[in-house]
Amino acid sequence: MKLSALILLLASTSVAATYDTKLFAELRWRSIGPLRAGRTRACAGVPSQPNVFYIGAVNGGVWKTNDYGRTWTPIFDDQPTGSIGAIAVAPSDPNIIYVGSGEGLQRPDLSVGDGIYKSIDAGKTWTHLGLRDGQQIPNIAVDPRNPNRLFVAVLGHPYGANEERGIFRSTDGGQTFQKVLYKDENTGGSDVEIDPSNPDHVYAALWEARQGPWENGAWSGTGGGIFQSTDGGKTWRQLTKGLPDEGVVQANIAIAPSHPRRIYAAIATTRGTAIYRSDDAGDNWSRTTTDARPAARIGGGDLPVLTADPKNPDIVYSASTVTWRSTDGGKTWTGIRGAPGGDDYQKIWINPNNPDIILIANDQGAIISVNGGQTWSSWYNQSTAAMYHVAADNAFPYRLCSGQQDSGSACVSSRGNDGQITFREWHPIGVEEYGYAAPDPLNPDIVYGGTTAAPPRWKMSRRSRFAPQISARYARRRCCSLQSTRTSCTSRPTPCGRRATPGEAGSRSVRTSRARPGKRRPTSGNIATRRPRSRRNAASSTRSHLRRWMSIASGPAPTTV
Repeated sequence: MKLSALILLLASTSVAATYDTKLFAELRWRSIGPLRAGRTRACAGVPSQPNVFYIGAVNGGVWKTNDYGRTWTPIFDDQPTGSIGAIAVAPSDPNIIYVGSGEGLQRPDLSVGDGIYKSIDAGKTWTHLGLRDGQQIPNIAVDPRNPNRLFVAVLGHPYGANEERGIFRSTDGGQTFQKVLYKDENTGGSDVEIDPSNPDHVYAALWEARQGPWENGAWSGTGGGIFQSTDGGKTWRQLTKGLPDEGVVQANIAIAPSHPRRIYAAIATTRGTAIYRSDDAGDNWSRTTTDARPAARIGGGDLPVLTADPKNPDIVYSASTVTWRSTDGGKTWTGIRGAPGGDDYQKIWINPNNPDIILIANDQGAIISVNGGQTWSSWYNQSTAAMYHVAADNAFPYRLCSGQQDSGSACVSSRGNDGQITFREWHPIGVEEYGYAAPDPLNPDIVYGGTTAAPPRWKMSRRSRFAPQISARYARRRCCSLQSTRTSCTSRPTPCGRRATPGEAGSRSVRTSRARPGKRRPTSGNIATRRPRSRRNAASSTRSHLRRWMSIASGPAPTTV
């Protein structure tokens, strides 16, 4: 009997999977947002065209603006990869653009690419050049006088060893590449810079690193360092004098264009990070400041990226959790852009003809200033968000909800009230970036969510936009009652029997701020919503609601044949 039932089930599944493809011939993909960008690592501008900029999202391809960031247009969608780690515009010919794929970072969440691309018509068409097995390309440096001569830093496989990594050089516009600096199959190229006054002087950084196949499993060694070539990449020597004795794990380099013997470097060792400076082209180094803020790692563990002002060697910027600026050669620093909690800035490009024009790439996209950082363009006009675990609700029009990489979460309406989907059609919900969003099938005004490592702990009302946290005491009780063997039940931040204090996991005094979408911050005040008469009634109501939701999500009970 059971065998007959199984055959019948398989037969019905086969019939259900058969359909006429013409029924879906007129369906077209359309973008519905959210209109908030995702992590962007690569950025470049055109000095002779101050209104033109290019950015590369780590999971969103290459974008171009010709109106100072007012609007952005994707120009890389027809290519087989969307992960971008480097963009370089040839200084002597702005129509020639090189793009390195793979975001070029060793971090818990990353995507890889398939080599290097080139455009000779300002991004209208692209040609794949090579270095396909490099997977991660964090930087490209083009000779300021010869657009066909370039150096490429190839980081290599993030999860294993491979040979195609190190520093590569091409003298024929990328038709062929030669490996000019290489250590071993575990050490890749993380940075490369060309002296603008003498293209035969090249600086590079190697990084020995490996990611594990699980979250936050990472290893780094001191097999890399900072290297210099004075003969166009034929020979190299390692720079060590004045740098930490324990060795350099990772480095990001910045040459001051107005005084190329001045070099800044963000250095990571086994003991921490710091900013160093050389005034003699790398022969001697010294630590510029004891201020830990500009040297602090970015949110995903990335080392800050430094950029020197093109006309003043004493002005240097650090892209970290906040964008920092020093006007005295790196001794003192002031934050010029970023929330106190950090927005995670990734890279800075400054127009060499007008240093007031600044482009910054960060975890929320790209922003542009034309007045030295006094005001900035918006990052809410780039549809490059990386979303996880999308779920639809039963509202009309229906909404799609998901966690968003680096930015919390979002629920996006499939239709707008004013003829198009705008900024007003999406809102954050109480979900961690990796977490699951679970819209209530009985009440579309409620969305449950949480983290990837714990039971759902957040409940958000679409009407009030507040996301009170379901008590950790109840979350633990529900987990242990449903899955008594789960060891995570015993590791909740608030033990059973103890009330959570305000701001602690388990407290109800946590909400989602509408002023900063996706940024969840604790507040000391009470939530401005009507509360149940007692905590017992509140817990009982929540349990009842979750039971109804779980019964629907699990489907009808199996029928015995």
